[in-house]
Amino acid sequence: MQATENPHILLVDDHRDIRETLTRFLEKHGMRVTAAEDAAVARRRLRACAADLIVLDVMMPGEDGLSLFRHIRESMDTPVIFLTAIGEATDRIVGLEMGADDYVTKPFEPRELLARIRAVLRRSHSLPVTGIRRKADESRLTFDGWLLDLNRRELLGADGVVVSLSTAEFSLLEAFVRHPNMVLTREQLLDLTKGREADVFDRSIDNQVSRLRRKIEPDPRNPTLIKTVWGGGYCLATEVKAA
Repeated sequence: MQATENPHILLVDDHRDIRETLTRFLEKHGMRVTAAEDAAVARRRLRACAADLIVLDVMMPGEDGLSLFRHIRESMDTPVIFLTAIGEATDRIVGLEMGADDYVTKPFEPRELLARIRAVLRRSHSLPVTGIRRKADESRLTFDGWLLDLNRRELLGADGVVVSLSTAEFSLLEAFVRHPNMVLTREQLLDLTKGREADVFDRSIDNQVSRLRRKIEPDPRNPTLIKTVWGGGYCLATEVKAA
């Protein structure tokens, strides 16, 4: 996706006052906004015109935001920011694990949403655009004798044995297999693994890479799969195919 001067935002929320307030505010700050009051209308809006980013309320009558998000991810990688109710930590966690780019907790100031929209758009523009997208037939990816099952969130060796991975390790490995043979900076890896609160200069990514190497590299001290690119970041140096 290329950066645009006037990004198109699809706003999905069942509360009319929220839709109208946010539409006016975002348009005032140079964005084009299309509003939808429920999932069915949102689907029609997306079929009619692609969006640069989707602001999606989780709790809606009928089909909820999480269900709509699953539908969206089957066919497109448009960035999504969830609107969640205060205290609904489960919705936030599930949304982020499903691949949402960020969330804002209600009630919130429109300025906060605007800042998060701009931040997500900046991140999405800076990430490689040739990565492997998740499709219905690409939920199982193979590389160097390993099989990564994205639906079951499992890593299997050549012998079929499941290798135990933490949530952070799985997310990191998924980021690598979606962008094989590409140098990913620590900032990009933080974005891809949903580390929006992390400091790009901390060692969290380095520590996760080290742990992941111990589980998938024949010799973790001399890695051949996840290579360090000095001054650049890390690279998964192997071919990835759909199983």
